[in-house]
Amino acid sequence: MDNLAYKEPPRVELIEGKTYLMSPRPHISHNRASFRIAHIFENYLEGKRCVAFADGTDVYLDDKNHYVPDAMIVCNRSIIHDDAVYGAPDLVVEVLSPSTAKNDRGPKMRHYAEAGVKEYWIVTPIGKMVEVYYNQDGRFEIDAVYTDFSDHDLERMDDDDRKNVRMEIPVSLYDDFFVKVKDIFVNVDGFQER
Repeated sequence: MDNLAYKEPPRVELIEGKTYLMSPRPHISHNRASFRIAHIFENYLEGKRCVAFADGTDVYLDDKNHYVPDAMIVCNRSIIHDDAVYGAPDLVVEVLSPSTAKNDRGPKMRHYAEAGVKEYWIVTPIGKMVEVYYNQDGRFEIDAVYTDFSDHDLERMDDDDRKNVRMEIPVSLYDDFFVKVKDIFVNVDGFQER
């Protein structure tokens, strides 16, 4: 379309005071994973104090760091304003894209931890993996890596390896909140490229 009225402004993030263009529209696998996570969060949190957000909501950690996470949970409702979240969410999810992975694993991860984000997920759609980090004194430490193994992969494992496969991610904000890994990756790779 050449009609400028239909063009969206470029999506940007501010990292350490420098403006970065976000990757072009994400691949379907990225979109599916982030949508599924936000949907799972929203369903669990209905009627609870904490609020789930999907991709598209700005987070202002400070004057030099403004991000747009793929999904998040905010329990302190006083930091939620009409235009953005001003302060640290409790849980942040970043779904990796080739062009943003370095920032998601580097400065953004560091700033989220320093700001007080309690839990940080890095999701890799292609490998169907979720890395879960917990905040330890202003730094994220990895807690576990969760993978959505195919039935074929599970059959090929020995009993000990199969016993060690974690199929549910405990969300640290609630004692009874568990996310099934397979539910995150529904239809992530079920579409063909043209």
